[in-house]
Amino acid sequence: MTIYFYGADEVPYGCFSNFSPHSLELDGHLWPTSEHYFQAQKFIGTRHADLIRRARTPLRAAELGRYRSKPLRRDWERVKDDVMRRAVATKFRVHPDIRAVLLSTGDEEIVEDTTTDHYWGRGRTGTGKNMLGRILMRTRGQLRSPA
Repeated sequence: MTIYFYGADEVPYGCFSNFSPHSLELDGHLWPTSEHYFQAQKFIGTRHADLIRRARTPLRAAELGRYRSKPLRRDWERVKDDVMRRAVATKFRVHPDIRAVLLSTGDEEIVEDTTTDHYWGRGRTGTGKNMLGRILMRTRGQLRSPA
C-alpha cells in the first residue's frame, strides 16, 4: 500500500512534511523546520538566508526562499537533493517519535501527494519524480541499518 502525505497536520504521516514542527540543528544553527533549512541553503552566506532561518512559519520561509529577486547560489541545482537529504536525515535522527513513524512504514512506497510540485512530489499527473518521498524511503533504510 502506498503511503501518501502532504500536510504537516495529517496524522500520522504529517511529520514527513518539511513544514512539520520538528526543529533540527545543522551548520551551527537551530532551524525551526527542515523547510527553513532547505530554503535558506539557496542563499547560503547571505543576510537573506538568516532572514529565512528566523521566519515565523515554514510557509513564510518557503515564500522567502522563492523570492527570485535574490540570486540563488550558483550550484543550487547540483546540490539541492543533497541539502534535502541532509535535512531529512537529521530531522528523523534527532526526533525518536517521528523516526518510529517513518520506520513503521515498513517497505511501503512513500509519496508526497501534491499536484503542484512535479519534482519533490507526484505532481498534477501523478508521474512526478517524488524526490521527497524517495529521500524519506532512503532515510528509512539508513535508519534501519546499524551505524
